[in-house]
Amino acid sequence: MDTTRDGHKASRQEAVAMVQVTEKVLNVTDSGLTLIQELNLRSHSQDASETKLTRALYNKLTTEPQAVQEEIVNIHNTFRRNVFPPARNMLKMMWSPEAAENARILARYCDFAHSDPLERRLKNTFCGENLHLESYPISWSNVIEIWYNESRYFTYGEWTSSDDDTRTDRYTQVVWASSYLIGCGVASCRKERIPQYLYICHYCHEGNDPDTINEPYKKGPSCGDCPSHCDKKLCTNPCHYYDEYRNCKKQVKILGCNHPSIQLFCKATCLCKTEIK
Repeated sequence: MDTTRDGHKASRQEAVAMVQVTEKVLNVTDSGLTLIQELNLRSHSQDASETKLTRALYNKLTTEPQAVQEEIVNIHNTFRRNVFPPARNMLKMMWSPEAAENARILARYCDFAHSDPLERRLKNTFCGENLHLESYPISWSNVIEIWYNESRYFTYGEWTSSDDDTRTDRYTQVVWASSYLIGCGVASCRKERIPQYLYICHYCHEGNDPDTINEPYKKGPSCGDCPSHCDKKLCTNPCHYYDEYRNCKKQVKILGCNHPSIQLFCKATCLCKTEIK
């Protein structure tokens, strides 16, 4: 009997406590809102404030303004000038509106996976691609530096691991000698309601040929392959065509540049005799 009375007493106390909590939660505050409504409003206000700040930072990353384009191009050229060992055929990069538009379109899909090569093709060439995903809008300079810092795992002429922790393929694309056009885009995405920022850069001509990825450029004296076309250690004479066959040199020797398939798929070998390709 005592146990039953104690049980009833405990149940009554719990019920009273629940009523008190309910009254407190549903109590109308000075603002005319219930406590729950006011707490939700404060939470939304804080989220809105944070969103306003990140939105302002994100807007500074869009790549339509010339200042952003110059930032991206300049930091690439700075890194390319200072590779070690020095490069004798490193091309100076310039902005490509067409490559940038492709990068922007793909970024808006918010898919953190490399696109199909055909989605980043330009008129006379294919483009390589670097991706970066951030939870906060950082500067383009910081993103490109992250890619370049993979150089700590890279030794010129040696094959490196494809492990995510020691990958170097984004670095090798940044310093791929024949890549001379660049265009980038950024998108604000959400994954499970968590904000994410996807950065994409396209590099044309495409780099990271698996047969020569251990040597992304020719080492030697700066501008050794372009002494008459040199701007601060970078060559300024790119080939505007692209070989779509890897063995174009061999095929040209066999078939000659007048062969229809060679004219279509080996334009760089046949049309660029002194340009960097």
